[in-house]
Amino acid sequence: MLANLQGWHLIVLLAIVLLLFGAPKLPALARSVGQSMRILKTEVNTMHTETDQPVAESETTNETGHIQRDTSIH
Repeated sequence: MLANLQGWHLIVLLAIVLLLFGAPKLPALARSVGQSMRILKTEVNTMHTETDQPVAESETTNETGHIQRDTSIH
């Protein structure tokens, strides 16, 4: 759908955006979109690093002699 856009289509879209939001509000709109993209990027990177870390299991014995397993991310 977007592959068929030509130069004059983009000019018309820009004119419609200017009419809807007004010139003073466009920088704030662009800033909020940029902030949202940065937040999304950091969250995705955080999810990738959390899933890449291996889970280490260690077994310890408590006072009663029962085995306890500690599964923590290292």
